[in-house]
Amino acid sequence: MTETTMTVPGSSATRPGAGEVVLRTRNLSKQYGKRLAVDNLNLQVQRGEIFGFLGPNGAGKTTTIRMALGLITPTAGSVEILGQDVATRKARILPRVGALVETPALYTYLSGRANLQAVGFALGGVPAPRIDYVLELVGLRERQKDRVRTYSLGMKQRLGVAMALLQDPDVLILDEPANGLDPAGIVEIRDLMHRLSAEGKTVFISSHLLSEVQQICTRVAIINLGKLVTESTVENLTRGQGDFAVTLERAVDALALIQQQPWGKGAHLAANGALITPAPGNRGRDLNLFLVNAGFAPDTITQATQDLEEVFLRLTANGSGGLH
Repeated sequence: MTETTMTVPGSSATRPGAGEVVLRTRNLSKQYGKRLAVDNLNLQVQRGEIFGFLGPNGAGKTTTIRMALGLITPTAGSVEILGQDVATRKARILPRVGALVETPALYTYLSGRANLQAVGFALGGVPAPRIDYVLELVGLRERQKDRVRTYSLGMKQRLGVAMALLQDPDVLILDEPANGLDPAGIVEIRDLMHRLSAEGKTVFISSHLLSEVQQICTRVAIINLGKLVTESTVENLTRGQGDFAVTLERAVDALALIQQQPWGKGAHLAANGALITPAPGNRGRDLNLFLVNAGFAPDTITQATQDLEEVFLRLTANGSGGLH
């Protein structure tokens, strides 16, 4: 395995290279009475990934995160972080894990820097250069002396991430890091996640903002009713099934004609008005020729892709609740 060297203020210099599994669940289960909240869950998250953890309301995401952080005990199975069992080595491993669970607890009457100093004191002391570094990393250096009550929600979330970063953790576990943010705040968090990944952090994100997950995550796991539905790259999940997206005039008329063809039974109109259709012989050029000869000259023909939200809804159709 290769080694990657990185030096930042207040940190150790050497970290293992990419490819190492840094978070793993083995047959993880949690039962409350007769309800099985998490059912035999097996996940693997590799070093340097931004990994999305998705599921409907009540799917077991928060329960899984709490077990990963040692806050609750599994009924069966285990969680390993950096190769060590969280249940038996919690005191040793959790200092290498940073966590943000929904809205961070902040002292709003103190400055951003004073909040970090207070957390650092509780952790046994954090060097001033490390505080400087995380303030710069999350984009709060210019506002560090301002009281937190003057911060926007996005700034408070970034301060919460800064707290999670104080001990220079190898792994970040973030539960709804963009919770309640406006579009500008969401972009701020997105950019921050990219910066953390570029620094070599492994980021495990639970989120209901699937468009954001699609933009920032390399791989995702989807769970439903406590069970793993799929674990895959975002690219594989959103890749089209061989269909083409066609923009053209009189799309409804073109759709009716295509649906009469043996190869076109699955054609339909997308929400944006594009015609989604198979092609004769699975070739875009043959679809283009068919449409032109029929009097429907296309403006564009591209390989169709799926939104992650569409995939999510299809895979969790037997569940209940919203995207939380």
